Amino acid sequence: MAPFGWWSGGGAREHHHRATPAAVVVTMENPNWSFAEIEAPMEEHFLSPINRNKAKMKGRNAKQLTWVLLLKAHRAAGCLSSLAATAFGLANAVKRRVRSGRTDSDEEILIIDQNKVELSRVRTRVFYSLIKVALWLSMLLLCFELAAYLKGWDFGGAKLGFEGFFSSPFVVKDLFGLVYAKWVMIRVEYLAPPLQFLANACTVLFMIQSLDRLILCLGCLWIRMRKIKPVAKVGVDLESGDGDGYFPMVLVQIPMCNEREVYQQSIAAVCNLDWPKSKILIQILDDSDDPTTQLLIQEEVLKWQSEGANIVYRHRVIRDGYKAGNLKSAMNCSYVKDYEFVAIFDADFQPNPDFLKRTVIHFKDNEEVGLVQARWSFVNKDENLLTRLQNINLAFHFEVEQQVNGIFINFFGFNGTAGVWRIKALEESGGWLERTTVEDMDIAVRAHLHGWKFVFLNDVECQCELPESYEAYRKQQHRWHSGPMQLFRLCLPDILRSKISIWKKSNLILLFFLLRKLILPFYSFTLFCIILPMTMFIPEAELPAWVVCYIPAIMSFLNIMPAPRSFPFIVPYLLFENTMSVTKFNAMISGLFQLGSAYEWVVTKKSGRSSEGDLVLLSVQEKEPKHQRGSSEPFIPDVKEEIVKQAVQKASKKKKKHNRMYLKEFLLALLLLTAAARSLLSAQGIHFYFLLFQGVSFLLVGLDLIGEQID
Repeated sequence: MAPFGWWSGGGAREHHHRATPAAVVVTMENPNWSFAEIEAPMEEHFLSPINRNKAKMKGRNAKQLTWVLLLKAHRAAGCLSSLAATAFGLANAVKRRVRSGRTDSDEEILIIDQNKVELSRVRTRVFYSLIKVALWLSMLLLCFELAAYLKGWDFGGAKLGFEGFFSSPFVVKDLFGLVYAKWVMIRVEYLAPPLQFLANACTVLFMIQSLDRLILCLGCLWIRMRKIKPVAKVGVDLESGDGDGYFPMVLVQIPMCNEREVYQQSIAAVCNLDWPKSKILIQILDDSDDPTTQLLIQEEVLKWQSEGANIVYRHRVIRDGYKAGNLKSAMNCSYVKDYEFVAIFDADFQPNPDFLKRTVIHFKDNEEVGLVQARWSFVNKDENLLTRLQNINLAFHFEVEQQVNGIFINFFGFNGTAGVWRIKALEESGGWLERTTVEDMDIAVRAHLHGWKFVFLNDVECQCELPESYEAYRKQQHRWHSGPMQLFRLCLPDILRSKISIWKKSNLILLFFLLRKLILPFYSFTLFCIILPMTMFIPEAELPAWVVCYIPAIMSFLNIMPAPRSFPFIVPYLLFENTMSVTKFNAMISGLFQLGSAYEWVVTKKSGRSSEGDLVLLSVQEKEPKHQRGSSEPFIPDVKEEIVKQAVQKASKKKKKHNRMYLKEFLLALLLLTAAARSLLSAQGIHFYFLLFQGVSFLLVGLDLIGEQID
């Protein structure tokens, strides 16, 4: 190390005040030249004894500074190489998508009525063609506007004064100038007014929906501050286990269809429910059309029967009505009349052992309660970006929407699973109907019209899975948003004729159906995916910055409040919600006008991930040989040979899973990016960035780069 004498005040006394600087300590962690720690020199090493108390000057050794800069440069180079590798992998994924040529038009769907398949295909082609026309038109206009911009004609809005433009001899001296002048006249007089009217109407709807969301959040805040929650009747001893405890007869149903990834853990979870065995019956309602899956589920049921569980297996030969038909068929069994309540779990749900004790108690001495609903939690919420964004949405749905509605008006939509129904309420409401793809919402609305009250328990959780692939999530959202519009058409006369109060009718029609199920997907798609890009090419119609940026940011902030750990994903969440508005709008239109795709029913694909409780259960079973799943012998003669034989045959015919391109999202990405390029000519900063990032979001989704990636 070089001496520090040249910093001292005098050479005669230099030898008395020389200091040896502290060494630079570099910890090498990997060959990428990253460093973990640098021990800085002490202050006295750099200070001259003369001006120590005056200037307090600090210095640095040149060689130390060089080392620091070099190491930081290496770290930056490592980050750049990592980004380059990520970009290279992304480019390869895009290349594979384009090369494969697989699109969403290749996917197979299952529709109730064959006559409506053709309607669905025609409607899909029309929607796709409209997007293509809009894309080509926008690209043509972009080239047109760019040529005008290069000529020095910068017209960003209606306030710039077009009189001088039309009267200018320079403008109209050539054919291009004349054509551009006519185009400006057309958009000012004919296109801008209706577009501005539509923009204003969608902005009003946006503000109404934002106000509704704000009121829900305030209600949730009030519930938290006052610590309000449903309380069961006092004086009930659930721990006694004798006649003084409240143990009514409970029927547990697990409807499933070809879900071999999750059947074991769900059956094990319900068989371990803490409830007297003489007071509970478990129905496994198997609609699988795969013989191998049927045999595996039968074996699992027989195994738990041998261990003392009161469980039965039911399989329908004629699978009419899908889940609603399955539940309706099970409720027609003669022994159901002996039971007072029915708990329903989908095949991927794993209730805790105390689930029934914490839910059924709320029916005690409260004959008006027809449903007790628990909230969902997710075993794979951190699996990828798609599951994280879904977790934000569903956390808001449960903690804000359902909890507030449950506390203040005793009504919310049944989630189809993780709930306990009073069988009397089901029967009085007409039972399960197969008329829509949202049988859970259907029965909830009809029960509400008959005066039954609902209880939502935010502190009782039931673990399940989130769809990990965009394909599965997209199909799920299509069903969830087309079904409510089907139901609204069917039950509107019943709502108007019902004997419930005017307030409840208004809440059901205006808020539950129109605002949250129809207006929300309508304005999300129309405002941000259609009107905003059009205002770039017709700048006389304007969308203010607070509509494009500030209000959506505030609403995203409110949505993410129930999941505070997801705050780093607030921007991706905002962009992804707008991206999903295409699917939701498409589904809403299908359900409202009874188009073919409204009848699509696709079972959401499961991955079979175990919850923490299930892993604990497995560890306990490993210690008790009689509970070991893997070592149990089949109870059906020659079942193993049959399973192996059919599994081999099916494996040879099984289609390989793959990612695909989604054409509507891909074309909308190009449309938004084209509009972003046009916004540069008008120097609209916020609009440009919004369109750019939203276009990139559509592009990532259109190329299926979000969610599960399959090599």
